[in-house]
Amino acid sequence: MSSAPIICFGQQPCGFFPRRFLYAKIVTARRLQSEIGGEIVYFCHDSDHDPRETQTLLRHRKTNELAALNFAFANKVQRKWSPLFLKRIPDGWQANTVRQLGAYVATTWSDAFKAVKATRVADFCLEMYRAMGLLDGVRVVRSSDPAVRRAACDVSDFFVDLPHAGEVVRARWLDGRPRLHEGGECYVDLPVADYGREQISPTRDTRLRWMQSVVHCTHYIAGAGEQAYLHQADAPEITFVNRDPIDRSDEAYVGE
Repeated sequence: MSSAPIICFGQQPCGFFPRRFLYAKIVTARRLQSEIGGEIVYFCHDSDHDPRETQTLLRHRKTNELAALNFAFANKVQRKWSPLFLKRIPDGWQANTVRQLGAYVATTWSDAFKAVKATRVADFCLEMYRAMGLLDGVRVVRSSDPAVRRAACDVSDFFVDLPHAGEVVRARWLDGRPRLHEGGECYVDLPVADYGREQISPTRDTRLRWMQSVVHCTHYIAGAGEQAYLHQADAPEITFVNRDPIDRSDEAYVGE
């Protein structure tokens, strides 16, 4: 294992233009790297399935009014339950969206958006972040990567990617079986099926230990929300660093 610092931040793909809190994590990581050296790692939790994660809040360049944009999804099952790395983008969504972007972002970014070739949600977000220069010099570790999943430690609380209704969905393993959350106390029970390590991803409460068993970071940039639930005792070897503050943290970053 390298003795050089490994500075990590984690985040789901959070909009086709990233939310400002992700930008703040990147800035914090670069500042820390300038102080102590080492490598920056983005743990991209693209196994998450929540479509709300990719909602993109943009301000009108003239009126300053806020608009909420998001991906369209191939069907209802994909929208609700397929992981972000498997959610397919329907034909026409990119062209329709780019026609709206001129009112919200500089031409540089609308052109970059138009040039993205990805057909799945997580891939699209990462290509856009790269086009914006945000991931220059950053190693991306994706929770969907089969090699990452095979290398990760066992966790008692997890999701399993399983076939359902012609799609692959991310089912929570509860009470000895895979279940899809419908909302509230309602679940759809799936048939018990065999699964391998390549199908497993962690829950919020087990994500840190699962991630750390692969990344082996020395420093972790924690966002405001993460500070409330991270089980820091699961990784006492990590130095936790609060991300730098930023205003309008839930809105999209489209350059300063």
